[in-house]
Amino acid sequence: MSDTIIAKKSTAPAGGWGAVWSCGQALLQNTSLTSGIQTVLKTNQPDGFIGPGCAWVDPEKASSIEFCENGVKAVAAEMTDKRVTDSFFQEYTVSELQTFSDIDLEDQGRLSAPLRYNRITDRYNEISWAEAFKEIGAELRGIKDPKEVVFYTSGHASNEAAFLYQLFGRVYGSTNFPSSSNMCHEASGIALEEAIGSGLATVRLEDFSKADAIFVFGHNPGATDPRMLPVLRAATQRGAHVVSFNPLKERGLERYADPKNQLEMMRFGSAPVASHFFTPKLGGDMAAVRGMVKTILAWDYERILTHSHIDRVFIEENCNGFESYEKALELTPWKEIEDQSGLSRDEIERAAAIYVQADRPIITWGTGISQHKHSVATIREMMNLLFIRGNVGKRGAGACPMPGHANTQGIRRMGITSDPSEEFLTSLQQAFEFEPPMDAGVDAVESIKMMNEGKLRVFMSLGGNFTRSAPDTNLTEEAIRKCRLTVSIATKLNRSHLMTGALSYILPSLGRTEYDDQRSGEQMVTVEDSLSRIHGSTGVNPPASDLLMSEPAIIAGLARATVGNKVVNWTHYIENYDRIREKIEEVLPEFAGFNGQVRTPGGFYLSNPIADRRWATKSGKAEFSGYSLPLATSAQQTSRAPKLTFTLQSLRSNDQFNTTVYTLNDRYRGISGGRKVVFMNPIDMRRAGVSKGEKVDIGTVSEDGRNRRALDFQVVPYDMPQGCIASYFPEVNVLVPVYSVGDQSGTPTSKAIPVSLSKSRRRS
Repeated sequence: MSDTIIAKKSTAPAGGWGAVWSCGQALLQNTSLTSGIQTVLKTNQPDGFIGPGCAWVDPEKASSIEFCENGVKAVAAEMTDKRVTDSFFQEYTVSELQTFSDIDLEDQGRLSAPLRYNRITDRYNEISWAEAFKEIGAELRGIKDPKEVVFYTSGHASNEAAFLYQLFGRVYGSTNFPSSSNMCHEASGIALEEAIGSGLATVRLEDFSKADAIFVFGHNPGATDPRMLPVLRAATQRGAHVVSFNPLKERGLERYADPKNQLEMMRFGSAPVASHFFTPKLGGDMAAVRGMVKTILAWDYERILTHSHIDRVFIEENCNGFESYEKALELTPWKEIEDQSGLSRDEIERAAAIYVQADRPIITWGTGISQHKHSVATIREMMNLLFIRGNVGKRGAGACPMPGHANTQGIRRMGITSDPSEEFLTSLQQAFEFEPPMDAGVDAVESIKMMNEGKLRVFMSLGGNFTRSAPDTNLTEEAIRKCRLTVSIATKLNRSHLMTGALSYILPSLGRTEYDDQRSGEQMVTVEDSLSRIHGSTGVNPPASDLLMSEPAIIAGLARATVGNKVVNWTHYIENYDRIREKIEEVLPEFAGFNGQVRTPGGFYLSNPIADRRWATKSGKAEFSGYSLPLATSAQQTSRAPKLTFTLQSLRSNDQFNTTVYTLNDRYRGISGGRKVVFMNPIDMRRAGVSKGEKVDIGTVSEDGRNRRALDFQVVPYDMPQGCIASYFPEVNVLVPVYSVGDQSGTPTSKAIPVSLSKSRRRS
């Protein structure tokens, strides 16, 4: 990675010509411009494929252009003309490949044949599918306890692949189904289940066009959900308030130029997105929201306005726990709210005024909320804010968590969880006439710990780049290497493939853009977006290699070789994916008429009982929560420490999708030529005795004595709260302790890492 990093303030809007130029460069670097554009125009179209990028919902009536910058880059990367062949592995050992950067590994191109690791030569070698299935199946059958096997899944997987994968694992006897959601939005599902009985968004896309206020907490749609930006900008243009709560004032929420708006592009125009910006300290959102509710109730009691600020009819008819919540508010002093949030009482009251003046507000949030120790409590507090004015189960209002992956919700619904409901397991048992194990398995972080302890011996991965998305990078890599067997289903080479067990295999799969021909003809898969709409996806390009198999076909091949066809006739389902969907419908009643509905243009929404105020909680009502504020957030703890320490959050650049980094640039934050930077408030820079451009080493203030360090990071001054600093994911995952996880969620606290800084020994 380059030592020459250029950092300058960005003045260009999000989107615009910068996005167009960046997309064009990505296409030219990977494939011909003509074929690239033809494929891109099939992205998120009824007769095409669902983009392998963000999870933002597609409109019911798609326009001719329904893609974003990172979606184009994901398509371009999948279409690359480059191939990883046997000759590549003859040239490089795995040890040598470990010196490659993530971008260099990605740039080698598409995997083209099954691979088996040879420990003696330290190289991968091509083998046949028959050999791969036979050898992996034999190893799995040789494991005495199936619960020593982990079946990890990335949110990129289709519903059909995820359903077969968990079915294979449960027939085999495992209960371990961690997923990428364990490391990002687990808290959202838990909090929403507690509050309303459903872990999903309560709104649909059309609600955003009706909302008169949209509160965006801890989310940077410019990097994670670019197709959300025109929706937010349209809300601002029709007079709605878009309110940002984020420690960083992100460019994507400041100004946006819509590449689909020809007149605006010709004029080099742009328009503002957010109308208000509040910059709480890391972990301070719960206190800020509590302050908003405390303000609103005080106004109601004092009758500041002529009408009531509280919808007491809604609360009486639909909610439990309001009285105990009122007591929690009374016991929370303003001094504590201001200190923890990092916002003044005046700022919080201004935010409260925007909320009470809105008839139809939406609250949406990202990992800036869900990756803290008290994330579940924070999301419950946001639901309290919605409840007090009856803003759930109402058109144009509600709650909207924003997962990063395109099918994070879908894979969970398909059974990718280590703690499924008894109802799901019972339905699975009836549909396939076998007894799945009923006890809970391990999540992602627990699996790392148990692999290190030698209690898990096999790590299976359906997509993703586990060692880069997981916390405590060095510890995670050590854990994977202790496994007896690792198996990765993937389209391209990534760093996780270089952390080999005693036996390791890489199984190359078709990409989302490619034809999937099976015995009955061309197949379609499905995905679920962030607002519970199911879409069909059919590839439009020939496979990158004749030796590629689809993810469902690979899973079926592994299952046949491991558990046989006695319980499930795997070949039967692979011949025609409609048969998989028929079984999904049998297990999950909400998918009634699955095959017919998904073939309607635009797909279909799954039923949402919350829209009709049918609460799925045990009490049958929405539940207020009376969680106390944390005794001290990480930001408060570091500010009070005797030694100068800071709270670090990880974040994405605009030129990456999850762990996939496309370039070393971050156009929206003015960074080019590298990613090893640390953003700091100028006052903190003076306190730390460092100057702009200086290199520092970052070290975790660890509780377990383990030395966690990230070396040679360039200091970049940035407008953010004092005591809070930021750097890029996954580079600083090495600093996230495996023991530091969210209460109830088990999610790594990647937005609250206590660290110290020291001047780098290697001067720039």
